[in-house]
Amino acid sequence: MVRETKFYDILGVSPDASEAQLKSAYKKGALKHHPDKNQHNPEAAEKFKDLSTAYEVLSDPQKRQVYDQYGEQGLEQGGAGGGGMAAEDLFAQFFGGGGGGFGGMFGGGMRDQGPKKARPIQHVHKVSLEDIYRGKVSKLALQRSVICPACDGRGGKEGAVKKCTGCDGHGTKTMMRQMGPMIQRFQTVCGDCQGEGEIIRDKDRCKVCKGKKTTVERKVLHVHVDKGVQSGTKIDFNGEGDQAPGVQPGDVQFEIAQKPHPRFQRKGDDLFYHAEIDLLTALAGGVINIEHLDERWLSVEIVPGEVISPGEIKVIRGQGMPSYRHHDFGNLYIQFDVKFPDRLGGPEGEPMSPEAIAALESVLPPRKQGHIPPPDAMIEDFQLDNVDTKREMARAAGEAMDEEDDEMHAGGERMQCASQ
Repeated sequence: MVRETKFYDILGVSPDASEAQLKSAYKKGALKHHPDKNQHNPEAAEKFKDLSTAYEVLSDPQKRQVYDQYGEQGLEQGGAGGGGMAAEDLFAQFFGGGGGGFGGMFGGGMRDQGPKKARPIQHVHKVSLEDIYRGKVSKLALQRSVICPACDGRGGKEGAVKKCTGCDGHGTKTMMRQMGPMIQRFQTVCGDCQGEGEIIRDKDRCKVCKGKKTTVERKVLHVHVDKGVQSGTKIDFNGEGDQAPGVQPGDVQFEIAQKPHPRFQRKGDDLFYHAEIDLLTALAGGVINIEHLDERWLSVEIVPGEVISPGEIKVIRGQGMPSYRHHDFGNLYIQFDVKFPDRLGGPEGEPMSPEAIAALESVLPPRKQGHIPPPDAMIEDFQLDNVDTKREMARAAGEAMDEEDDEMHAGGERMQCASQ
């Protein structure tokens, strides 16, 4: 049951209207009564203003709650309805406590969610692929804050620490400021205690922590890197982080980051390996040896006559990464790069002997016939030359610069003619 329905009536909706219904009603009304469309109609401008005010209140869940309970007068008085409830009492009713560190009524507030907890410590733990394959335990040291053992986290001598009277120990002061019909609540750091909530005389401060209540400690944690763990996996140590008086100890979180590997690439539980073989091995078979991640060597036979094409991929099943927290393994995929010889035959500059050509023709498939020119075609004979890549690139760059120069000269002449 709402106290009054004025704003709902302006928008033409019922008090139980949803957010989508409020938005739709406002959009229709605003389009109809917008001042730009009704320049000679003062009533439309006033209607548009009322629509905007109503939607501003009802679209905000907190403002709407105050309006439903106390009406328009409750908004104007910062929440004090017909019963004369003070603004501080209303905030306490909504957000718990009379001055707790929450945002203002119109700035958003939250209820206390239990004991506070110190901020977690986060680290990235870089691990080699070998360690992920075999699993390991890493000893990692970190610096954390712990409650000072000399003063038990008081910051000074017992009885010498006084609660700040300026902020009642909160470290912040709550201020109220009126902005038109609204009352805004905001917080500022207490100048009496500099936000600490307590006041300690210099001579009474703890000699160990200098009044900070905590000291720095070196902590060694044993991080278990399980076999096959994926990069990005997070390992948590609850309560092993920073400590502070009045709050629960924070957590420590390590994120596993896999280091790049010189031989293998990993995708999930599978490994990928590039093997370079010569042309003879690709054609006539042979053996390649692969050093695995656990110091084993895999001997892989290429069967003679099973031709390996450049870029071809083969698989060795069950020789990939161990599956995380399972008992199986991924696969090892091998992609072959076939290295062709620079030349065949006798000494450089001499053609291949007829005997060598005949030997190749006896074991290789016959040549494929290319395009054959017609009998009456004019034929010219040419030879292939090797390409000097650096020289060709320099030549291409020089030609490009010459073309730019020609365009610049031509443009200059055009500009000169135009100015005459």
